[in-house]
Amino acid sequence: MAALKIHAAEPPPMREVNGVVYVGQTRVPIDTVIGAYLDGADADQIVRAYDTLELADVHAVISYYLRHREEVEAYLEQGRREADETRRENQTRFPAAGLRERLMARQDWRKRSL
Repeated sequence: MAALKIHAAEPPPMREVNGVVYVGQTRVPIDTVIGAYLDGADADQIVRAYDTLELADVHAVISYYLRHREEVEAYLEQGRREADETRRENQTRFPAAGLRERLMARQDWRKRSL
């Protein structure tokens, strides 16, 4: 019987760029993978949906999440708070009230000027 050599654990296939954690060398953030997993997708389904991902990387990210749930949830919650703040700022700077009317008026103006 062949002996199994147990290797030291590899670091998770994640990298941080400007505060965003991505899976492997892709542009897929861990938010997307963990969100899909929490919505009931398995690793195979996630890889099919995001074909730049490697199956082993998705399994590793899910495993990391399961072992470091509090830390990952804190990161995800911080991202949600920042996204909400950015959304509020954008809604203040660019109000949607009357947007449809402004766009329709612009479209009418273009049609008349042609």
